[in-house]
Amino acid sequence: MSKILFRQQLSKDVFLMKLHAPLIAEERSAGQFIILQVDEDYGERIPLTIADADLSEGSITIIFQVVGKSTLTLSLLKEGEEIPALVGPLGKPTHIENFGTVVCVGGGIGVAPLHPIAQALKKAGNNVITIIGARTKELIILEDKMKAIADEFILCTDDGSYGRKALVTEPLKEICERSPKPNMVIAIGPPIMMKFCSETTRPYEVFTQVSLNTIMVDGTGMCGGCRVNVGNEVKFVCVDGPEFDGHKVNFDNMISRLNSYKEFERTMHQCYLEQQIQQKEAVR
Repeated sequence: MSKILFRQQLSKDVFLMKLHAPLIAEERSAGQFIILQVDEDYGERIPLTIADADLSEGSITIIFQVVGKSTLTLSLLKEGEEIPALVGPLGKPTHIENFGTVVCVGGGIGVAPLHPIAQALKKAGNNVITIIGARTKELIILEDKMKAIADEFILCTDDGSYGRKALVTEPLKEICERSPKPNMVIAIGPPIMMKFCSETTRPYEVFTQVSLNTIMVDGTGMCGGCRVNVGNEVKFVCVDGPEFDGHKVNFDNMISRLNSYKEFERTMHQCYLEQQIQQKEAVR
């Protein structure tokens, strides 16, 4: 059991929670994740990156977006309630050293897992350039935290409602054209965004690391649900990742596998919403 210590709605469908998990808080490193299950007896196991940790209160912070029934159920839990199943930290930690100049690119909810990595890179002495973006102003998260870490900060929105009207790949390309070019790029966000960030940096031969969030069940590499093609090899995101060389990831294959469950997600989400409405009306 893990008690919810704090809950905050960051935007329309994005929520932040602090969970009591002292052992995970103590052991976690930047880039690692947890898997939780909202229902003890059945239901989906949800992989979520550890966005932050507080050793003094024994808590970890998760940030998630409502996309289906499980994340909707999680979002409806209140402070003081408990999550019955929580395991972690899982995955390989981000390799942190002083690379020089590192560009951290976050898209939408991807800014959450990017935060502890940028924080660790800055602490290691890197010059950190941060680009964050979203479709619109309401979907920007952790702006102040990311700005506080960055030596240079760029904010973009697709519709121009806040910051620069551009996709994150536009300022990324400009930075790669500088002399000297950056030593490394870390991109985290929707798969299509990570794909095009990787394609943007490829001509400049700037190593680009991406963090993948695939279908995941057990988190130990046994189920094979999280498999991805990286170069000429099959990798398992839960144990070999979640971070890989973006120039080697077969994003088209990964996106195709992720999309196979989208309609089911939408259907379950809608059914659950209708059940909630019916229950409220029955109480009245």
